[in-house]
Amino acid sequence: MKPLAGESVAVIGGGVGGLSTACYLADRGADVAVVEKNEQVGGKASRLERDGFRFDMGPSWYLMPDVFERFFADFDRRPEDYYELERLDPHYRIFFKDDDRIDVTPDLERTKRIFESYEPGAGEVLEEYLECSKVNYEVGMEHFVYEDRERLRDYIDADVARQARGLSLLGSMQDHVEDYFEHPKLQQIVQYSLVFLGGSPENTPALYNLMSHVDFGLGVWYPEGGIGSVIDAIRDLGAELGVEYHTDRPATAIKGRSGGFKLETPRGPLLPDLVVSNADYAHTEQELLPPEKRGHDEEYWNSRTYAPSAFLLYLGVEGEIENLAHHTLVLPTDWDDHFEQIFDDPQWPEDPAYYCCVPSMTDESVAPEGHGALFVLVPIAPGLEDTPEIRRQYRDRVLTDLAENTGTDLEDRIVMEERFSVSDFADRYNSFRGSALGLAHTLRQTSLFRPPHRSAEVDGLYFTGADTTPGIGVPMCLISGRLTGEKVVEDYGNEHGE
Repeated sequence: MKPLAGESVAVIGGGVGGLSTACYLADRGADVAVVEKNEQVGGKASRLERDGFRFDMGPSWYLMPDVFERFFADFDRRPEDYYELERLDPHYRIFFKDDDRIDVTPDLERTKRIFESYEPGAGEVLEEYLECSKVNYEVGMEHFVYEDRERLRDYIDADVARQARGLSLLGSMQDHVEDYFEHPKLQQIVQYSLVFLGGSPENTPALYNLMSHVDFGLGVWYPEGGIGSVIDAIRDLGAELGVEYHTDRPATAIKGRSGGFKLETPRGPLLPDLVVSNADYAHTEQELLPPEKRGHDEEYWNSRTYAPSAFLLYLGVEGEIENLAHHTLVLPTDWDDHFEQIFDDPQWPEDPAYYCCVPSMTDESVAPEGHGALFVLVPIAPGLEDTPEIRRQYRDRVLTDLAENTGTDLEDRIVMEERFSVSDFADRYNSFRGSALGLAHTLRQTSLFRPPHRSAEVDGLYFTGADTTPGIGVPMCLISGRLTGEKVVEDYGNEHGE
């Protein structure tokens, strides 16, 4: 008998964390139903399809392929059972706003020469930096990501101390990077991935230099059909394991406790034994639970540091999209002001740093023949007002900036356009303050300082996804599902289970 045989579980939210958790619980014998507010599963990794164009609405970088391999291997499967991967070359292109441009490619020797051109000796220093990053990645992933150390005493033992020896655990990424590189552009190149963690160089722990190994060491890939194909794969895996999916069915209240939950929805209640919430953590506590059942009060959520929201333009364009790569970054030579306008003095960035994704350069299926698909993402502060007039004005600013700094003039060739920003993240995903990613990875919001997977107030209620450990990003949410599943089995698995 499998350890969760006879248990029924409702998973609120079909984001990556919820889909992953559902797979692990179903594989252990539970009867699992995923209830999703929107018309499709995937959460912020949803698809937008219109007029023959198809976009990944949120995540668009396939990073950390080892995590996907390990996830599917847990169910005796492989990613290639569901989708094909293509390694991108270049990984990405960077336009600096002083007419400078570089490509970061899979060829490390070429990248070292680029670094050397900015700063004598920086090529060899990059190799040293990446060695440190690789150690942080390998030790950090195995001993601090796949193992959920949720209490302080979990860190106070000889084994943890031995594993942590030499890791860059404390200090900011800015301080850490300055120990290696003086040139501001080189600092930006090794720090840009902090955007995926929802932080800035000043507030993200140095440990996350492991992201440079993700970039330079493990590579940047494209799954055929986009990240949406990965979501389809996880959903289909769940269905093979027996998971049921209910879309267009938001949860409106969580009542009861283990063995006797009542999950309210507009289409009638579900009566599971256990509940896992992949909905926004603050939304779950503040909107779905009564006050006496909340693990954190309103003051707690208001005091947290949130990852940016985003201003997004999804554009269908007639003809080719010239000059850009599949992934392109457009960066001011000094991006401090942009980060300050996200974290310190919230306002729409005056000189934005932004990201462009052109999937049609790699995958012709995402746009009609003779057209290209492009989206532009500008990180902005959560909670900003984003009226239609503000969006229109900022849209014009971004397209003008793109033309001026990359030579890519799209204005007269746009045949399809959608805009998405702060209020949409709040409305579509119930994201607190309209954050695109959730809780940022600051030193005080990393590891055991993130909200727990288990509810302290309601027996049988669990949480998964980006606000829990290990944190933000598709790979981390896959691992969050595994960690949540382990806790459910630990608490409710029958003693005669496998």
